Amino acid sequence: MSSHPALNLHSDPIDLTAALVDIPSVSRAESVIADAVEAALREQTVGFEIIRSGNAVLARTDRGLPSRVMLAGHLDTVPIADNVPSRRERDGVEGDVLHGCGTVDMKSGDAVFLHLAATIEEPAHDITLVFYDCEEIDAALNGLGRIERELPEWLAADVAILGEPSGGFIEAGCQGTLRVRLSAVGTRAHSARSWLGDNAIHKFGAVLNRLAAYSAREVDIDGCLYREGLQAVRISGGVAGNVVPDAAELDVNFRFAPDRSVEQAIEHVRDVVDGLDLGFEVTDSSPGALPGLAAPAAAALIEAAGGRFRAKYGWTDVSRFSALGIPAVNYGPGDPNLAHKRDERVPTDQITNVTAVLRGYLTTG
Repeated sequence: MSSHPALNLHSDPIDLTAALVDIPSVSRAESVIADAVEAALREQTVGFEIIRSGNAVLARTDRGLPSRVMLAGHLDTVPIADNVPSRRERDGVEGDVLHGCGTVDMKSGDAVFLHLAATIEEPAHDITLVFYDCEEIDAALNGLGRIERELPEWLAADVAILGEPSGGFIEAGCQGTLRVRLSAVGTRAHSARSWLGDNAIHKFGAVLNRLAAYSAREVDIDGCLYREGLQAVRISGGVAGNVVPDAAELDVNFRFAPDRSVEQAIEHVRDVVDGLDLGFEVTDSSPGALPGLAAPAAAALIEAAGGRFRAKYGWTDVSRFSALGIPAVNYGPGDPNLAHKRDERVPTDQITNVTAVLRGYLTTG
């Protein structure tokens, strides 16, 4: 008897989304959903080589077609918030909507990819499918990174489509992200004798003013407008209610356009805080991804989607593909603003529309 639920890849992608949502798959606990996906691909697709890497499932065709399209999606979700199993609301104020953990991020995208793999009989491109684990947690655990290290040949493609929620728009590239910890040192004293101390928290006054007045750069790349942002995201310090603090920290997050490298982003933040007596430590960084929409395979996808594209402001795994020289876009059902929320939900017509667009793209030379 099977230890995993059976998936029908030929069913409507809306129903397939619900079936995927009904399999809990919080990060690091994706084995059951990976078993179900692997079994369904082996039983219901033709012409795919299929392998397993941990809790990731990979499949590809080798028909000798002139181009290769990668469809990639993560199988894991954030922790469940009383929103599994799925629930379909057909006549609500938002129309026909599917509720549940992962409906947006990103089991609806996975369902579209699985359905197309099983139902397209004459593709115009060779297809690679990558369903991977641990995307929602520490980047060091990301299954796509493991595949890149251990099975790099599986990530070769002319264009990569990541099924991240994009509201049915093609969201091209992504911005980079940088986190810097600024530190201030002072002298501890009793607050009743504050002149004997040096308040570390007060030393952040100048940098907070600079951040509040910061003018964000906008840059157009391949017709995609990226708007940068530099924000204080955490501040800590203080000893007690009657003590002048002698240490404090301020975390700053810089979301930068993909025409900057991580090194250039670091130098820009250094310039913003130049002249202030503060410690400077880079605590996290990830490069952005150029949209690459001029590449023929990417341009054809834009055309298939009716020219609906925009810049991706958040960071996604398209950055990994961009670093490999592969044009990559985010394209999937769902409003990214609803990802990870207790009331996560996706309009079912977006699942249907994304399926139709990708079917047209994958079957047109």
